[in-house]
Amino acid sequence: MSRARRGGGGAAGENRAGWLFISPWILGFVIFTAGPMVASLVLSFTDYSLVGETHGVGTANYARLVEDPRVAKSLTNTFVYALMFVPLGTVVALALAMLLARVGRAAGFFRTAFYLPEMTPAVAAGALFLLLLNGQTGLVNTVLGWFGITGPNWTTDPAWLKPSLAVVSLWSMGGTVVILLAALANVPRQLQEAALLDGAGPWRRFTNVTLPMISGAVFFAVITNTIAALQMFDQAYTMFYGPQQSSSASEESLVYMVYLFQNAFEFFDMGFASAMAWLLFGIIMIITAIQLKLGNRWVYYEGDRA
Repeated sequence: MSRARRGGGGAAGENRAGWLFISPWILGFVIFTAGPMVASLVLSFTDYSLVGETHGVGTANYARLVEDPRVAKSLTNTFVYALMFVPLGTVVALALAMLLARVGRAAGFFRTAFYLPEMTPAVAAGALFLLLLNGQTGLVNTVLGWFGITGPNWTTDPAWLKPSLAVVSLWSMGGTVVILLAALANVPRQLQEAALLDGAGPWRRFTNVTLPMISGAVFFAVITNTIAALQMFDQAYTMFYGPQQSSSASEESLVYMVYLFQNAFEFFDMGFASAMAWLLFGIIMIITAIQLKLGNRWVYYEGDRA
């Protein structure tokens, strides 16, 4: 009986220690995540503006989401950008990961080199690419000119604004490269050897062996990159809505988070901005649920049985 009591006390002590260890995370989550989310939900039903009196407006802010044409325009721009960036970024990250997998001993150096851009502030990267993609004096068009190619006006031509954002966003794919490289390292070598003995070429080995074995990591990359694309703000604001560009910014560069920021901190329409935030939250949840549903059809897990 005494042993049982001691055992029960030990388990309770472990539970208390566990809660104590995770209490900083719980406290941070409540203060910096859950609390602001609840506050923004409450504010979305008011006309809160930082400076005046606050009144309840019911669902008027959500009705404005349907009526405001810039909401639809910014959402369209964001979806188009995401459709460009997510497939392109995933393919580029996978290609770089496969190259790193063949490097051998130098893989550690190149892995660090590819990940370093993740540490670069997004505002600094946006300012850098604003210079590189300048239609007249930018380095990108200068290099294209060496090969007789006339580069487009990346940052002023409405047709090239979203492609330029997708290209700039490739700068921060280092984390995805590292994840896919780790997945490639876990592909059983015996499967590759068996396919080689069966006469499968490089492409067949990639599509029938490598890709199914890393499909879980690829799926994770697609989901996280989709969420990041729908919340993209830093590069777009730096490149097109900074102090020098805001007066001439094209509607084609207006992504959803930039318009949300404008309503919150330029127009001080916090209630409407909160409603915009909850609309985006709902869209992300729906898209993620669809991706999870579709992912079950092609993602291979080790526990699966043929």
